[in-house]
Parts: sequence; C-alpha cells; structure tokens
Amino acid sequence: MNPALAIGAGEVSGDQLAAAVVVELRRRLPETALAGITGPALEAAGVERLASIDQLGVMGLFEVLGHLPRLLRLRRDLAREIVERSSAMFIGIDAPDFNIGLARRLRRKGLAAVQVVAPSVWAWRRYRIPKIARSLDLLLTLFPFEPELFGKTGLDTRCIGHPLADQMPLEPDRTAARQALGVDARGPLVALLPGSRGGEIARHAMLLRDLAERLPGDCVPLLLLAAEADRARFVAAAGVDPAALGMQVMVGCTRQGLTAADVAIAASGTVTLEALLARTPMVVYYRLPASTWRLAKSLALVKTRHVSLPNVLAGTELVPERLQQDATVGQLL
Repeated sequence: MNPALAIGAGEVSGDQLAAAVVVELRRRLPETALAGITGPALEAAGVERLASIDQLGVMGLFEVLGHLPRLLRLRRDLAREIVERSSAMFIGIDAPDFNIGLARRLRRKGLAAVQVVAPSVWAWRRYRIPKIARSLDLLLTLFPFEPELFGKTGLDTRCIGHPLADQMPLEPDRTAARQALGVDARGPLVALLPGSRGGEIARHAMLLRDLAERLPGDCVPLLLLAAEADRARFVAAAGVDPAALGMQVMVGCTRQGLTAADVAIAASGTVTLEALLARTPMVVYYRLPASTWRLAKSLALVKTRHVSLPNVLAGTELVPERLQQDATVGQLL
C-alpha cells in the first residue's frame, strides 16, 4: 500500500484547489490514504477530516492574537495525529501562516513538506522568506514572478501556473450563465462579493448592505457567497436578510455569478482574477481590521502599490481599488 499523505487547506479557494490536487493524487496513487484540514470540496474528494477550514478563518495581526492559543494547540494536535498515522508527506495549500508552521514541525519529524501557493511576500512581510525556505522541501507557486523571490534561499521553488487558467473559458457566455443560475435580469446585474473568510464578511457586510440600498432602481444586486454558512454570517453582520434588500443570493457559484454580472464590486482576493477572466468590469475594495492596517503602515510592512491580483500581475492599475477609509458607498458607486 502507498504511504499515507496529509493535506491542509485553509479557506474556500484553498479547499477547491486542494480538491483538484487530490484528484490527481488519486489518479496516480489510488491506494494512498489522505487526511487533513478539509472543507466541503476536499471531503467530497474523499479526504478524511482531521480539522475544518472554519477553524483557521482568522485575519489581522491583532485579531490572530486572540485566537493564538487555540491555533497553536490545533497545530500541535494535528502534527501529533499526522505523525501517528505514519504519513510520508504533508502538502499545505494556501493558509501559509498556519500550514508552513505545521510543515516545519512535521519536517523535523522526517516528513517531506510541500506548500502549494506561496505566501504573499511580494506584498508584505518579506522578512519571512528565509524562515519559509527552512520549513519546506518544495514550494509550488501560482505566479511566474514568485520563484525569483526565493531564488537565493536554495529552496526548490517552481511556478505551476494558476488553475483558473484551465478552469474558466476564454470566451465567457453571459447569457448561458444567467440561464444556468436562473437570475432575474430585469436590469443590470451588480455582483457583490464580501469575501470568503468570516472576518471579511463581518467587516464588509454593512458596506454591501448600504451599497445595495443606494444602487439605482433598475440595478439588480447579486450577492455571491462562497458557502451556505456565509449567509448567516452576512445576516448577523448586516442586521438584515439580504433578500429584504432585494438581493438575489447565490451560494457556491461565484464564477457563474461573475460571468452573469454586468459589473462586480469585489473584496480583494481570488475572485478578482475570476472577474477578470469572466471579463466583468469591477471595482475592488478591502477593509483590514483598523489596528492591523495602522501597524502595517507604521512598520512599512506593505511592499506593493496594488493589492488586487489583476493590478499586481499587470504592474499597473487595471481596475480601481478602494481600501480602508476609501472603501465607502460613494467611492464604490
């Protein structure tokens, strides 16, 4: 029998990418036992759950501190469980702050350690590079400019390209997407995307609520959520059910929703690449916790002019970005 492998995702996009990795692993090593940090996509692919991606959904330097004891216990317990299962390798996918720390522990125990999706050291906290290199045997990146950042460390770093390039059609069909979703297209469709992490939804829900109320009367707001649990998070943060605002809510079909939309107002993240490939005009916004933003600015931790992936890849502003205090209804409209 092939040796056991451990796999760890950290959020919805990582869960989906990890599931694609598992499909290929199953094809090549059909008898391999797989277990790890899972979401719905990994579980549907047959990976045994040791922990849930919902347990990692924390963002912000100060916000993480409040959860740090729990996260450290989780990492310790996972490392013990993975070693006890005689796993040969750990594959971390996204969630680098958690996964690379776990990889470092497991590598000391003799496991091979692979990380898919590099930490965004091109954007901020570049000082992490040497420690990342000491923690891994192999780093697989999504963007071609990333391997060079690790070139002097000796870490085997390879660009595998972004999976969206294979998953989204070159010629998006807006009419077919609307028919597939059954959306009411009585006017321009405006896709609203709050992000996939719980903290992102909490910080962005009120903004999107106010924005939906201010849209011109002929516009149809389309709220795109990554998972069904996000609906309750949105209601809790916005204080109102999105349906009461005239929003059509779509869960788990972000790509189709973006293809169907006439324009998108999207929290910075993978969805901005999806909107780009769907050829949907967009405005990108984002609100970090205020304390994290102040610290990052004061310590000059941010090293890039742009935050959205279309702008980072282009090296110029292809799409407008509205961050922090500039992420207001007036600026987004």
